[in-house]
Amino acid sequence: MGNKGKYYITTAIAYTSGKPHVGNSYEIVMADAIARYKKLEGYDVYLQTGTDEHGVKIEEKAAAAGVSPKKFVDGIADTIKDICKSLNVSYDRFIRTTDEDHMEQVQKIFKKFYDQGDIYKGSYEGMYCVPCESFWTSAQLKDGKCPDCGREVKPASEEAYFFKMSKYADRLIEHINSHPEFIQPVSRKNEMMNNFLLPGLQDLCVSRTSYTWGIPVSFDEKHVIYVWMDALSNYITGIGYDAEGNHGDLYKKLWPADLHLIGKDIVRFHTIYWPIFLMAMGEELPRQVFGHPWLLQGGEKMSKSRGNVIYADDLVGLFGTDAVRYFLLHEMPYENDGTITWELVIERFNSELANVLGNLVSRTISMSNKYFDGVVSSTGVTGDFDEDLKNVVTNTRDRVAQKMEDMHIADALSEVFVLFRRCNKYIDETEPWVLAKDESKKDRLSEVMYNLTESICIGANLLAPFMPETAEKILNEMNEPVRSFEDLGRYGLFESGKKVTEKPEILFARLDSEAVMKKVEEIREAQKAEYAKENPGAVSEGTPEEGVINVTIKDEIEYDDFAKLQFCVGEIIKCEEVPKSKKLLCSQVKIGDKVKQIVSGIKQYYSPEEMVGKKVMVLVNLKSATLAGVVSEGMLLCAEDENGNLALVSPEKDMPSGAEIC
Repeated sequence: MGNKGKYYITTAIAYTSGKPHVGNSYEIVMADAIARYKKLEGYDVYLQTGTDEHGVKIEEKAAAAGVSPKKFVDGIADTIKDICKSLNVSYDRFIRTTDEDHMEQVQKIFKKFYDQGDIYKGSYEGMYCVPCESFWTSAQLKDGKCPDCGREVKPASEEAYFFKMSKYADRLIEHINSHPEFIQPVSRKNEMMNNFLLPGLQDLCVSRTSYTWGIPVSFDEKHVIYVWMDALSNYITGIGYDAEGNHGDLYKKLWPADLHLIGKDIVRFHTIYWPIFLMAMGEELPRQVFGHPWLLQGGEKMSKSRGNVIYADDLVGLFGTDAVRYFLLHEMPYENDGTITWELVIERFNSELANVLGNLVSRTISMSNKYFDGVVSSTGVTGDFDEDLKNVVTNTRDRVAQKMEDMHIADALSEVFVLFRRCNKYIDETEPWVLAKDESKKDRLSEVMYNLTESICIGANLLAPFMPETAEKILNEMNEPVRSFEDLGRYGLFESGKKVTEKPEILFARLDSEAVMKKVEEIREAQKAEYAKENPGAVSEGTPEEGVINVTIKDEIEYDDFAKLQFCVGEIIKCEEVPKSKKLLCSQVKIGDKVKQIVSGIKQYYSPEEMVGKKVMVLVNLKSATLAGVVSEGMLLCAEDENGNLALVSPEKDMPSGAEIC
C-alpha cells in the first residue's frame, strides 16, 4: 500500500462499435505507465477503464450483424479486454455501461437533475451525426458536414430532454481560470474557452426517442438517456457513487479523480459537459483532464479495405508486448500527433531496443561471467569516467519524475534510455577487454563491471512502469530485488560479491526487416479478406499500383487564402544538428539578400554536410516558432511518400536564391 495517498486515474471508455486500432490502444498503455509509475513513487493507485456500449450506432451495427445489441457489445468488450491483456495493462476495474450498478445510478442522476430543475422536456430539430452521436445547428456545420468528424449529417427532429448548461457556465469559467492545471495541455484549455464557453453554451440534449438501445429514463421510458450523460458518469459510478448520497467507501476514498486521460477529440465533453454535470450533482471536479494527441498511421487513412489498419495485438504478435509499449509511449509527442508505420516500429526495435538496451545488458552480464565467473564486486578502484556515469545515473530518477509530473511521458522514457546510452558509452571509455589483458588492472576491471551492473539495475527499476516485463527480466538476471523509489537516487546498493545469471537471455534480437514485412503483408491480405466477407459485393479500395499513392484532398480554399503564402527559392549556406534533438536540423538559408534560420525535422534523411549548397523551395512568410529551443523563421518544402520517407523539393532548373515560386 502506498504512503503518499491515493491516486485515481481513468481513461476514456472505448466505444464498442468495432475492434479498436492501435491509435485507440495508446491511451490505455499511457494510463497504465502512469499508474505503475505512481505506484513506484508510493501512491495507492486505482486505474479504471472500460467500454461505452449504448447508442444508435451500436443498435445499427448489431442489426447489420444479425445479433442483439447486448451480444454485439459483449463480443467487442471481450476483444478490448484481450487487447489490454496483450499489452500488459493492469487495471483495477473494467467498467461497462451495461453494468447494472452503472445503469441504476445513471437513472438516479437523471432523475436528480430533473427534480432540481436542471433538466426539462422539449423538442429538438437539427442536423444529426450518427458516428459522433451529436446534434448540430446549421450554423455549426462545416461545409454542410459534422464539424467534429467531417462526415455527412442528416435532419432529425424528436422530443427530448435538455440540460440547462448555461446555468453553470460562469462557475465553470471561473474554475478553469483559477485552476490552470485543470485542462492540459494549455492549447486545449484555450480552445474550450474561446470556441465554446466564452461565446455561450447552448442547452444540451440528454435523451433520445429515436432508438431504444440505451438506459431508459426511469420516469419516461420512451426516452433513453443520451450517450454523454451515460458514458461520462462511469468515472464515479464505477467507484461507488450514489445519487442519493449513500456513497461507497471506495468513492469516498478516491474521488475526485486525479487524472482523466482522454483523446484530444473528446476534450469538450470532459471539460465542459462533465464538470457541469458534477457541479449539478454537488460533487468535486477532477483535478486534471489531459487531452493527448492522436497516433496516426504515416499520414494515411486507415481502412480494412486497404488492409492497412494496425491493431495492437498484431503488433504484439510480431514484436512482443514491451516493444509495442515502448513504441507507443516513446513516439507520442506531448501535444502534437505521433506517427506509426510498420517500418518505423522495426527501425526503433533494432536501433533502440536491440542495440541500446538488449546489447548493453547482454554484454555486461557476459563480461562479468567471462572475467569473474559472474561475481560482481566493488573494489573501490575508481577511474576518470566513473563520476560522470554516477552523476547521470543518480540524477535520472529526478529527471524522470519531473517529466512525469509535467505529463511528458515520452521524454520521461527517453531519460531512462539516456542512462542506458551512458552505460554503453562507459563501456567504450573504459574498454574492459583491454583491462582484462593486464592482471594489475583486475581490481579496476572489477569496479567497472560493478558500476555497469549497479547502473543497469537502477535503470531497470525506472524502466519498469514503461516496460514491466523487460525490467523484471533484467533484475532477475542481475539477481537483484526491486528497489524503492527513494533508493533510485542512491548509488552502490548492489551487494558486492553477488553473482549475476550465467547465461543472459537475449532481450531483443535484431529483426530482419524483409522477413517482418512479409508477415505484415499476410496481415494486410487477411484484413482485405475479412472486409470482403463482411461487405459482400463492396468494391475494395485495394492496394495502390506500384508508385501510385492514394491522395486525400483537403477542403478547398479560396485563392485569397493561397495568395497569403509566399514561396521562394532558397540556398542552404550552413547547416548543423540541433543539440539534444533526434530529428531536427538547423539551416541558414539565403533568400535573395536575406538569410533566414529554418529548423526542419529531416535529420534521418539528410546529414548537415549534404544539405549545404542545396537549392530548395521555402515558405518564407511563416510566423516564427521555437523548436527545441531554436528559433525557426520559415519552412523547407518536402515531399513524403506512403512509407513516410521525405525528400526536399528543389527547382527543376537552376534558379537564383530569392526567385519567387508562383
